[in-house]
Amino acid sequence: MHAPALARDLAHDATPDADAARARRAVSVMFVANGVAFASWAARVPAVRERLALRDGVLGLALLGLACGAILAFRAAGPLIVRFGSRRVTRVSAVLLCAALPLPALAPSFGALVAALLLLGVCNGLMDVAMNAQSVEVERRYRRPILASFHGMFSLGGLIGAGVGALAADRALSPAAHLVAVAAVLAAAVTAAGGALSADARPAPAAAGAAGTSRSTRLVLLGLVAFCSSVGEGAMANWSAVYLRDELHTTAAVAATGYAVFSLAMLLGRFSGDGLTQRLGAQRLVRAAGLLVAGGLGAALLVNVPLAMMLGFGCVGAGLSVVVPLVFRAGASAPDVAPGKALATLATMSYGGFLVGPPAIGLLSDSLTLRGGLVLVVALVLVIVALAPVVARGSAARLPAVRPHAMRTR
Repeated sequence: MHAPALARDLAHDATPDADAARARRAVSVMFVANGVAFASWAARVPAVRERLALRDGVLGLALLGLACGAILAFRAAGPLIVRFGSRRVTRVSAVLLCAALPLPALAPSFGALVAALLLLGVCNGLMDVAMNAQSVEVERRYRRPILASFHGMFSLGGLIGAGVGALAADRALSPAAHLVAVAAVLAAAVTAAGGALSADARPAPAAAGAAGTSRSTRLVLLGLVAFCSSVGEGAMANWSAVYLRDELHTTAAVAATGYAVFSLAMLLGRFSGDGLTQRLGAQRLVRAAGLLVAGGLGAALLVNVPLAMMLGFGCVGAGLSVVVPLVFRAGASAPDVAPGKALATLATMSYGGFLVGPPAIGLLSDSLTLRGGLVLVVALVLVIVALAPVVARGSAARLPAVRPHAMRTR
C-alpha cells in the first residue's frame, strides 16, 4: 500500500464515523437521564416521608429496598447483556426506569413504598450496568478515552434533577406530579435516543486455565479499587455536612455547601478525565488522583477549619471523579471478556462501598470521633494508589476499533 493511502486509512480509523458520534450522543442522553431520575427521587424523599408519616428508622428500612433492588439487578445484568446485548437492555431498562420513577411517590403505605423502591432499584441497576457497557462499546469506536465524559453527564444530570426537584419542592408541587412530569420527559428522551445506541462487539473466546484465574484475580482487584473509591463518595454524601455542622460548628448553609463543593469538583474532574487519561495514562492518573485525595483530605483533617475542609472535600471530588470510569474501562475493555459480566461484577463491588462505607465511618466515629472516622477514606485511597497498576491493563486505547458495519445490525 502506498504511504498516502496508508495515512488516509489510519486517519479514518482514528476519526469516529457518524454512527459512532450518534451513538455517543445517545449514550450521553442515557447517562443524563439516569442522573436526573436518581436526583429527582432523592430531592423528594422528605416529602414522601412526610406524606406517609414515617419515622427516620422506618424510612431507612424502606430505602433498603432501593439498594436491594440494585444488587439483584447487578446479578442479572451480566447474563441479560450477554444474551440480548447492552443496546437492547439499555433501551428497555431506561423506559422501565421512567415508568418506575413516580411509583414511590404514589405509594399509599409503607409496604407499597418498599415494593416501589425495590422495583426502582432493579430498573436503575439494570440501566446502570447496561449503559456503562454501551459506553465501552462507543469508546472502542473512538479509539481514545471518552468514558469519563459519560460519567460527567451523569453528574450533570444529577445537578439538573436536584435543581428541578428543589424548585418543585419550593413551589409546593406534589412529589407525584413532579415525578410523573420528569418521567414523561425522560421517557421521550431515552426513546428518541435509543435507536442510535451501538450494537455490541463480540468478545473473543476466553482462554481456560491459568489465564482465566489471572483475569478473575484482576477483576477482584479492580473491584477493590472501585469499592475504596465508593467508600469515599459515600462518606462525602453522608458525612461532609455533618462534619462541618457538628465538628466545626458551621451554619447549616455552610454545612450544605461542603457536599456541593465535592459534587462540583467531581463534575469538573469527570469532564477533564478523558484528556488527562490521554496525557498521563491510566496508571499515573489513578495514582495521582489517589495522592490528591489522601493529601488534600489528610491535610484538611489536620488543619481542621471550615475553609480547609471545603478544599479537602474538593480534592476528594476531583480525585475520585476519574477512578471508577478508569476501573470500568479496564474491566470491560479486554477483548476476551464479556463487558456486561465484568461491569456487573465491578458495579456490585462499587455499590458495596456505598452501602458499607457510611455505616463503617459512623461506627469508627463512636470511638474515634468523626474526624478519626474520615481517616478511613485517606487509608482506602492509599490502597487505590497501591493498586494503580491493575487499572492500566486492558486500556481501551490499545484495543482495535469495532468496524462500522458491526454497528448497523439493528
